Amino acid sequence: MNRMGILFAEHLKTVFSSLGAKTREVVLVVGMGDVLLRTAELPPVDEVQARQMLKMNGRNECLAWNWVQANGHPRDMVCRGLLLGMHRAGLIELPVKRMSPPNPLARRAQPPPLSDRSWDRIECLLSGLGPVEIRQVRRTPEEKLFGRLMQAHHYLGYTQPMGEHLKYVYYAGATPIACMAWSSSPRHLGARDRFIGWSAPQRRANIHLLAYNTRFLILPWVKVRHLASHLLARTAGVISAGWQKLYHHPIHLLETFIDPERFKGTCYRAANWILVGMTTGRGKDDQTKRANRSLKELLVYPLSRYFRRELSR
Repeated sequence: MNRMGILFAEHLKTVFSSLGAKTREVVLVVGMGDVLLRTAELPPVDEVQARQMLKMNGRNECLAWNWVQANGHPRDMVCRGLLLGMHRAGLIELPVKRMSPPNPLARRAQPPPLSDRSWDRIECLLSGLGPVEIRQVRRTPEEKLFGRLMQAHHYLGYTQPMGEHLKYVYYAGATPIACMAWSSSPRHLGARDRFIGWSAPQRRANIHLLAYNTRFLILPWVKVRHLASHLLARTAGVISAGWQKLYHHPIHLLETFIDPERFKGTCYRAANWILVGMTTGRGKDDQTKRANRSLKELLVYPLSRYFRRELSR
C-alpha cells in the first residue's frame, strides 16, 4: 500500500477503533457514489453501520484530514483525485459511474473577439507615460477583458491557468497597455531546484510559495521603450501581497520560461531576473526521458534576500 493509502487506512482505523467496530470492508460515502475500501488492516462491519459512521463527501473528508488550502478552502478536487488514483491502483473499489455532469472548465469557451473595442495609440517615452495603474483582475468583472485581450493579441492565445493564479491588467489613464498572468509553478525543474538548494520534501512542502509567469503581453497600440521591464519590476513589488490576499500565503520566488528560438528575454534581464539554466525539453508529464519539445531558458527573480531560508523550512 502506498503512503496515501496508508494515511487513508490509518484515518479509518481511528474512526472505527473509537466505535469498537470490527470488519475488513468499509463503505465510505463520497459525493454521489459509494467507495468500498479494501484493506487487511481493518477488522469488518456491515455496510449499513459503515454508512452511518462515515457519511462524508469529498469536502468533509478533506476537513477530516486537514486537507485545506492556505485560504481555508478544502482541497476537495485533490481528495477526489486521490480516490480515483486509489481505485486505479486497486486499493479501493469505486462504484460504476452513474452520470457524467458537464465540466465547464474542461470545455471552456474561448473569449469573444474584441471587434467592439478600440483604444488610442500610445507612443512616448516611459517618463511621459504618466502614472501606471496595476489592477489584479482575478475574480473581478475585468477578468473577461483580460481573457479577450490575451486571446486577440498574444501569439499563444488565452488559456485558463490551473491552480492558484493571478491576472493583471495595466492601465495608463483609461487605456489598457499590458496584461500579465501568473500561476502555480511546475512541481520539478532541475535548474531551479538546484538554484534554491532545497530537498525533495522541502520542495513538496513549499512549491506553492513560487509563482510562474505564464503570459506577458504589451498591447499592440502601445510603443513605450523600457515599459516591459518597468512593469516586471512594479509587479514584483505587489504580487506577494496579491497572492496573500487571495490565497492566504506569500510568494518568495518568481520564475518564467523564455523560448530562445523566439525571444531574447531582454526585458527580464533588464529587470534583474537571473538565468539559472535550461529546461530538458521533456515537459511535466514525460514518461520517456527524451526531449520532445524545444529547450527553454529558465529565469527566476527572488522577492527577498532570505528566499532560500523561507523555501527550505
